[in-house]
Formats: sequence, structure tokens, C-alpha cells
Amino acid sequence: MTYYFQNPSDGVVKRYLENSKVIAVVGLSDREETTSNRVSKEMKERGYRIIPVNPRAAGSQIFGETVYASLKDIPFPVDIVDVYRRSEFLPDVARDFLEADAKIFWAQLGLENEEAEQILREAGREDIIMDRCIKREHTRLILSE
Repeated sequence: MTYYFQNPSDGVVKRYLENSKVIAVVGLSDREETTSNRVSKEMKERGYRIIPVNPRAAGSQIFGETVYASLKDIPFPVDIVDVYRRSEFLPDVARDFLEADAKIFWAQLGLENEEAEQILREAGREDIIMDRCIKREHTRLILSE
């Protein structure tokens, strides 16, 4: 049987984007040619605070923000956790998400994982988006008004 994740309605996704200010980006690279860097830079230019999460770059800075090794290390609340890690790593990120002060779990375009969804839902978390590009959704739902 094929796994199929059902994203929230456009209205809900739009509300997430309108009400969010801080996005923690798991897997954010300091290399400008990467998708995570390009999309995060664009979202920063659109007014969001981007918090980098990358254990290999922990302690350094990307976009003027300290890089954290893990979501659990971020000492303040986060609205959206935007994930750029392969689908098989999503369950681990979901577990970290539950230990962090974060509201919305967002897996980027091409990423989804049934186990990660189960982990989040069993913990009572319903604010989940998978297989969607945050920049594209922001362009479609916010900028195109």
C-alpha cells in the first residue's frame, strides 16, 4: 500500500505563514548553491527570522544567526520547523521537534515519512506539512493576493 499524506487546506497553510515569524531550518547549509540556503535566504528577505540547525556547523553563523546543533538547543520558541533532511531522517527530526518549543512541522518538497507523521500525531500534534516548498507556498498563498 502506498503512503499518502494529506496536507492541511490552503486556508490553514496561509494562516500558518501569516502568523509565523521564526523559522528553524533543519539542515540549513552555509553553501549558497544549496536549496536550503537559497529558500531560507528568500524567506529571510520576506521578513522571517531564520534559525539555522546543522550539527556540523553548530556555533558558527548563517544569515547573522547562530547555528544550533539540534532543535532542542534553541533557547526560544520557534513557529515553524522547516526540514531539509532526507525522508528517512524525518522520524528523528519529529522526535526532536516534540522536545523543542515549536508549533509547526514542515518537511520540504519531496520529503514525507509515515513514521514521522505517526510520532507527531500520537503526541497530539496536528500542525504538519509534508512535501511542500515553504517559499512556493508563501508565494502562492501570500504574495499572489
